[in-house]
Amino acid sequence: MTTPESESPLTLKDFADSFFYGSRSNLDFKFLADLSDLEAADFFEGLLGELGRTINDGDATRLVSHTRSWQRRAYGAHLDTKAAFAYDDVPLSILTTPLTETRVALVTSSGHFVAGDDPKPFGVEHMTQTEAETRIGEFLRAEPTLSRIPVETPPDQLRVRHGGYPIDAALIDHNVTLPLRAMRELRHDGVIGELAADAFSFVGATSQLKLRERVAPLWADELRAAQVDAVLLVPV
Repeated sequence: MTTPESESPLTLKDFADSFFYGSRSNLDFKFLADLSDLEAADFFEGLLGELGRTINDGDATRLVSHTRSWQRRAYGAHLDTKAAFAYDDVPLSILTTPLTETRVALVTSSGHFVAGDDPKPFGVEHMTQTEAETRIGEFLRAEPTLSRIPVETPPDQLRVRHGGYPIDAALIDHNVTLPLRAMRELRHDGVIGELAADAFSFVGATSQLKLRERVAPLWADELRAAQVDAVLLVPV
């Protein structure tokens, strides 16, 4: 197997790694970089087998199931090595009031913002999703920017850009990663006492040290100023 650009040999590992912000960048399959050559071969062999059966009966659910099972296997195999993101304690507080009397805010790491309020990463206005993916290394070192999103914002006024996950599903239904509809329903049903007027979102693929040490405390102060009692954090 060779690449059309250089005609140099392309190993199976090179091919698998190319989905992880490489020449074939495809965030649905970036987990392939975490598989060994043998595992990657087993994945593709199984995928082709399931594809053949799908051609026969048109049932594509087996393709989804096969891919998701290998995705879980790939990411789960090295969870214990993520010590840099494991913390001995967590800054959680027990609510002192019933949830039905609590003012709740939504905060996500989904990369959403409102049309006309582009956070302009690295000074680039209207950055495309493709460019965000190619500049993921810069995002991972940068200080995150918090976008304020009124909870009544119409879906057609929402935008999303994030170099760390495939945004296709969020473009179809923003509630996949920014569950504004669910939060409004909780308010309507009386599950929560009140929903803060604004939700907040940022790109989660960012400097975790800057987020923890510098930015998050400032965001917490902003939420306290809005008299928020509790926050629903939606990591993406």
